[in-house]
Amino acid sequence: MPLTVSRQVLEDVLKTHGVKPNDLAGIDRLFGGTDGYYWYHSMRHMCPGTETITWGSVEEMRTALQDHENETAAEDEVKPQALKDEHVAAIARLLGGP
Repeated sequence: MPLTVSRQVLEDVLKTHGVKPNDLAGIDRLFGGTDGYYWYHSMRHMCPGTETITWGSVEEMRTALQDHENETAAEDEVKPQALKDEHVAAIARLLGGP
């Protein structure tokens, strides 16, 4: 199942679910619970401007997100956050299409 992410896709997901971009708790719930906003923001960061990313599978998406987190944490000299199964499931559901 391909998963597609872009800033527009993320904005559309929020709009579809009636969540405002400044509703951190709402974004948390939508994207898998505690730290959901963190992963939402990470995906926005991965897609600057009008860039679109398509992953061929959930595992490919998981690896790409975790790799991105590991790289940015190393740059900031902090411990990377671990992407949890509940975040992966929520993101896959939201980006996997109708």
